Amino acid sequence: MSNVSFSAYAALGSVKPGAGAEALAKETAEKSGIADGFSTFKAALQEAEQAAMQTAVSGADPHAMVEALAQAELVLDAAVTVRDKVVEAYQELLRMPV
Repeated sequence: MSNVSFSAYAALGSVKPGAGAEALAKETAEKSGIADGFSTFKAALQEAEQAAMQTAVSGADPHAMVEALAQAELVLDAAVTVRDKVVEAYQELLRMPV
């Protein structure tokens, strides 16, 4: 009988659970575009906040403020929809029989 060692993690090319989980999560997020979504979300909210402040302080164009706030609302709605889908998928996994 040969003495061959076999590692499922090596065969699958994956990382053992708990080993480098943060690096793996970061790599996955960057590959999937989640990081881009978060940066877009953050930028839209900052733009809306800046437009509202400029309108309140210096009397800037109120149309630009309304447009920025509408864009921020759309981005927020999209983020809430994604969050709801993730929660729904998680709950579906919890309901699966083992």
